[in-house]
Amino acid sequence: MAHIIPVKGISPQFGKDCFLAPNATVTGEVTMGDECSVWFNAVVRGDVNSISIGNRVNIQDQAVIHCTYEKARTVIGNDVSIGHCAIVHGCTLHDHVLIGMGAIVMDHAVIGEGAMIAAGAVILENTIVEPGSIWAGVPAKKIKQMTPEHFKDLNGRIARNYLMYSKWYTDSEG
Repeated sequence: MAHIIPVKGISPQFGKDCFLAPNATVTGEVTMGDECSVWFNAVVRGDVNSISIGNRVNIQDQAVIHCTYEKARTVIGNDVSIGHCAIVHGCTLHDHVLIGMGAIVMDHAVIGEGAMIAAGAVILENTIVEPGSIWAGVPAKKIKQMTPEHFKDLNGRIARNYLMYSKWYTDSEG
């Protein structure tokens, strides 16, 4: 069973049909929408500030979602995929964003709708990533602008796949 831990009397709130892996941890002031998934060893830590997560968000294995005390909360839109071992910290991710495996997004960064952050990229504090762009590197820089069809297909496919994967686990229970 997932570790759902209240902090200072505040418990995480979940929408309908969310999947939490048995060793996922969600703590504190976290609000999660419908059909989200938090995968193995992932941590969503709303202990020092709030974390708001939209619908159909997948937080993959060993990812960390956190924020900064009294300075930077985390806001995640709808249909967002956060790759394995990524760190999303005190920032805003708009709808249809893909955060690649091992990427880091720092405080007060804003990732525009449909943007893609490549695996291993580091988005520095206060960076504004425009909608539909691909950023890569350390520190990350814009490398390409995508067409709306491209990001909608790629990011949408990943989000839909994670809904399917979570059903594999929930349908086999009981």
